[in-house]
Amino acid sequence: MYYQSNSAPENAYNRPARRGKHKIFIGMAPGVGKTYKMLEEAHQLKQEGIDVVVGIVETHGRKETADKTMGLEIIPRQVIAKDGVVLQEMDTEAILARSPQLVLVDELAHTNTPGAPREKRYQDVAILLESGIDVYSTVNIQHLESLNDLVARITGIVVRERVPDRILEEADQVIVVDVTPETLEQRLLDGKIYAPEKIQQSLTNFFQRRNLIALRELALREVADTVEEEANELTLSGQSCNIHERVLVCISTYPNAVQLIRRGARLASYMNALFYGVFVDYPDRFLTKAEAVHIETCEKLCQEFGGQFLRIQHANVPQAIAVIAEQQHITQIVIGESQESRWRQIIKGSFTQRLMHLIRHKHIDLHIIATEK
Repeated sequence: MYYQSNSAPENAYNRPARRGKHKIFIGMAPGVGKTYKMLEEAHQLKQEGIDVVVGIVETHGRKETADKTMGLEIIPRQVIAKDGVVLQEMDTEAILARSPQLVLVDELAHTNTPGAPREKRYQDVAILLESGIDVYSTVNIQHLESLNDLVARITGIVVRERVPDRILEEADQVIVVDVTPETLEQRLLDGKIYAPEKIQQSLTNFFQRRNLIALRELALREVADTVEEEANELTLSGQSCNIHERVLVCISTYPNAVQLIRRGARLASYMNALFYGVFVDYPDRFLTKAEAVHIETCEKLCQEFGGQFLRIQHANVPQAIAVIAEQQHITQIVIGESQESRWRQIIKGSFTQRLMHLIRHKHIDLHIIATEK
């Protein structure tokens, strides 16, 4: 769900007297990587000179997430004493006084401590947006108000903290952070989501495989439906808009490309979308026989799913993908997690960061799929 205008200025965070822009990172469950991706993009924007602060980030003891906050300015939390207990909440007034260009706000559905100025965190976000501050936030699909009964039937758990559907509908951009149920289960077992004593309970309750599959489909469908509704409204109002979803899978010589094609094909099927695969050849590099066979296999698989396979030569892969996406009117891009070396990412920035920068003002959602290394 992407509403930013193609005519936006190069630096979208030069704030005139306007309402701030709201970007939501949404996922099917805790642990998919919403907060991490939000922080990753915040670091990229900071490098570009954007004034970014952390309003509130809940790490839940996850070291990787905590490490990712390093280097970002963090606004101290508001301390609230209630019945002899001292609790902390996001200090919205302090953020307003600091007046950054962009603020990060984790867990949009959170209910504030009694005694806080506002009951819900999404109400704090509304205040920040009205002041002209841009907001990045995170939320899980089960917290959406209209899905509350359905989620309860699927999981057997009634979600108490909810956000109105209009929050998602009014957002300027929604990014689906997606991983497979198998990957999420492994993250849980590795202790990357909850403390060890909560792992088995989670696996037998909310994190059952059937629950994750259903919630994942809900997340993908909800965003796809919202995009099409908005596109239809624009068309009826006389504005030019392509309402057909188009999915582009970025294929590499890594074996996980086959997995990405299958995932992209399923996404295209969910959305009743046109399906494309793209492989970018470096002009000065020759493929080995095994790599050439692998690419041929990917092409055949793409065609078996009814997709169109594109093969181009270009020295800059992210730039080539961005150009293809614009030419083919792509609305969804599927990529795998970056497998570049850490040093290359430090020197040049990760592939994901470079691609996100190139499509930032386009009507494109980016799906980053966790795969085996």
